[in-house]
Amino acid sequence: MKQFDLIVWDWDGTVADSTGLISQALIQAAQEAGLPELSESRARSIIGLGLRESIQVLFGDIPASQAQALATHYQRNYYANENNILLFAGIAETIVALSKKGIKLAVATGKGRRGLNTALQQSGLAKYFHATKTVDECFSKPHPQMLDELMDELVAMPARTLMIGDSQYDLQMGKNAGVMTAAVSYGSQTAAHLSQYSPDYLFDDVATLSAWLLEQT
Repeated sequence: MKQFDLIVWDWDGTVADSTGLISQALIQAAQEAGLPELSESRARSIIGLGLRESIQVLFGDIPASQAQALATHYQRNYYANENNILLFAGIAETIVALSKKGIKLAVATGKGRRGLNTALQQSGLAKYFHATKTVDECFSKPHPQMLDELMDELVAMPARTLMIGDSQYDLQMGKNAGVMTAAVSYGSQTAAHLSQYSPDYLFDDVATLSAWLLEQT
């Protein structure tokens, strides 16, 4: 029996292998804005949040001018290399297979609308998603607004909805919206870290995740 009617994907670190680019763009931007040096692990820890929320978590109440400088430098650094981002091997095939089975698919991401639209077009996956939500339209994760609006739009119940993500913010958002959650440890955060947020399922690689999803649908 089909377990899920709607599967919602995080993008960075879950579908796209972009966590390295994000963290390096942020590290470089902090240097350019004259802020304290960021470690790789610290930069990766905020992946999943919106940019404004990431700056707040990392640097606290810095002057608005410095926060704006950091944001500007980050966006320049990121967009200079966004064409080089690849999808995790096997993800595209999984999404296509789920679509062919009639499963509703959506994206909930900390990316902005421009960045997600570009990524969807470049990846060739845009046509497989029924709806998408970004921080330009909704509160940042872990607020449940993205999932609440996706379920309303696509007429899905929380008990029949699955959120897949690589960060604690994805899992917290899922719990806040009352949906099932699947954590993936091949992105920005480790299995040990993700386990602290009690995901319903935890997968270490795309192949295992894909096989399980196709069994559940």
